[in-house]
Amino acid sequence: MQFRQKALSKLQSPEELDMPVRFARPQGWLVLTVTAFVMAVACFWAVTGSVLSKLNAPGILTHAEGSYVLQSPVAGQITAVFANEGDMLPVGAPLLSVRTGQAAETVRTVAAGRLTTLSAKVGAVVATGADLATVERIDHADDPLVALLYVPSGSGSTVPVGTPVELTVSSVPAQQFGVLRGHVRAVGRVPQTRQQITGFLGDSQLGEQFSAQGQAVAVVVQLDRSAGTKSGYTWSSANGPPYPIGSTTLVSGAIHLAAQHPIDWVLP
Repeated sequence: MQFRQKALSKLQSPEELDMPVRFARPQGWLVLTVTAFVMAVACFWAVTGSVLSKLNAPGILTHAEGSYVLQSPVAGQITAVFANEGDMLPVGAPLLSVRTGQAAETVRTVAAGRLTTLSAKVGAVVATGADLATVERIDHADDPLVALLYVPSGSGSTVPVGTPVELTVSSVPAQQFGVLRGHVRAVGRVPQTRQQITGFLGDSQLGEQFSAQGQAVAVVVQLDRSAGTKSGYTWSSANGPPYPIGSTTLVSGAIHLAAQHPIDWVLP
């Protein structure tokens, strides 16, 4: 009964319509204003700003034509070696002699180049098809080097020709002499298998190393030339290393991709 009387009294009393109502405190409006401002700035930056990105990939210094492996055409014993590692050999040059039960077989180069690896020694017994040597295809000893980088197959399409590249050379202390500079000259159209990489570089270990993460796309990097350095190439330091750099040297490349607007990451 008491509750009913209070309810009736409430209905009979007028509403306090003339009293102001506070919906939010000033601190709340300040937070809301700051949040709206930050969101507006973020949206503006997402549309007009740009972000630089890099693609890192392993690689090797070599020549544009690659290398090939000489294999023994017969089974027998090596009786003579006619060249040394580092020699420039013309096409058809005798490399070594393998004696079989009937006669001696001379193994010759199939293309001109520089003898980079000689795995056969006098007195060694080899089987048919055994690897004897690796020859790098070049016409002259001073032919310019290129860097060959192997990027994951899914990233090859993101690398445009002409993109700047910085190369950390394994034989050059980067903290002291800096990094080697170049630009992307060509990008492979299709990913390469371990066998294809091995065939081009003439080294099965390199083929396994560069395909460890699956098939890879070959990126050819043209090194920037410089007449003022000992190596003949441009470095991030003034002079670079006080000695030349050679072929078959391992490198790690940082490919500087084109700048993107952050909103491109969201839009399809």
